[in-house]
Amino acid sequence: MDNLMIKVDRVSKQYRLGQIGGTTLREELQRKAAKLLKKEDPTKKIGEKDYEFGETFMALEDVSFEVKKGERLAIIGHNGAGKSTLLKLLSRVTAPSTGGIGLNGRIASMLEVGTGFHPELTGRENVYMNGAILGMTKKEIDKKIDDIIEFSEVRQFIDTPVKRYSSGMFVKLAFSVAAHLDAEIMLMDEVLAVGDMAFQTKCLNKMNDLAKNEGKTILYVSHNMNTVRKLCNRAMVLEHGRVVFNGSVEEGIACYLKDDEDASLHFDFDNAKRPYGGIGDKFRALSLDFLDGRTQFKYNEPIVSRFKFKTECPFKAVRLRAEAYYFDGTEIGNYETDSFEVDSAGEHILNISFMPDILPIGQYYLIINIYEVDLMNNHKVLDQPSQRIPFEIYEDDPTGIRWNHEYMGHVRMGKIKVSDTSF
Repeated sequence: MDNLMIKVDRVSKQYRLGQIGGTTLREELQRKAAKLLKKEDPTKKIGEKDYEFGETFMALEDVSFEVKKGERLAIIGHNGAGKSTLLKLLSRVTAPSTGGIGLNGRIASMLEVGTGFHPELTGRENVYMNGAILGMTKKEIDKKIDDIIEFSEVRQFIDTPVKRYSSGMFVKLAFSVAAHLDAEIMLMDEVLAVGDMAFQTKCLNKMNDLAKNEGKTILYVSHNMNTVRKLCNRAMVLEHGRVVFNGSVEEGIACYLKDDEDASLHFDFDNAKRPYGGIGDKFRALSLDFLDGRTQFKYNEPIVSRFKFKTECPFKAVRLRAEAYYFDGTEIGNYETDSFEVDSAGEHILNISFMPDILPIGQYYLIINIYEVDLMNNHKVLDQPSQRIPFEIYEDDPTGIRWNHEYMGHVRMGKIKVSDTSF
């Protein structure tokens, strides 16, 4: 099929664990002698695990998928899921243990932006050298050199050694070289997290233009769900080396961000991590329970919960803040109580509720933050358990208009009142 650019058929990749052999003959002899005398390996690093000979790890297992011309596929998953390994297989940095990979076109791999840049060479010299590493001929670079420099926004410094560049200037130039490579397939691993926000937007627009107008096929690995939404039209989720989802972007993001506690009604804070030491000692959040027996709510009904905590001493003015986030991590705002007094040490229960009427249909979570306010209105954090409290708003605007978070945002501001008309 002419428009089929990538076909991955039951690919697996297996690695051996631990260090394979010593770096010198002397270390090998020391290792063998220690093994014969049943002593600890003197060449082993502190804290390094002893692996049995032949112990292996499956980085990818039985992965199959296809990508057509012009598609922009996001490959998402938690750290260690196998995303970078898959891109290395596709770019032929390493070979699969089993299975086959079919490619129809030239590949541009942006796995490590700036690989091959020499600090003593100027920006212009590095453009030619890096372009050659990525597979461009001198004639191709000559043709595109002005576009590369213009896109990178470092024209003023292009004849300055890159050792004097800031980190942002460095990656801007490196990305610009890779983005102008003539290739049908582009593999990108977190490369859009470069430069400032304006340059990131410029990079996204460039990638979208390459895909839509020039028919480039893009495979993009990222933990930034906002860039995934803007760039990709399909998502594949990897988990422990296996494909667990392959479909639409929004469903893929929901699969990736799904928490095992999504359906929980009880949230235990006592053993949750705190962002730094000292907080949670004198005032400690213990738990929160949804009282309605559910975590799904209409936009126009209160969310009622019971908050349990314990204190080592009385407090004059305590406030509880519930920080609200969209499920992809976008911060929405805060729900907050008035100041209340805790008149004695011990365990206490607080019934709390809030109206989610500003929230459109979607999945959200809360982070609890408790702080004390003094007479000068200074805030002192008492406790902040790092525990997500997920919930869902399942009914949207009663007019029947379905909310699109990508284009309409994450907050329903309210109705516009019309006081006078001329029709």
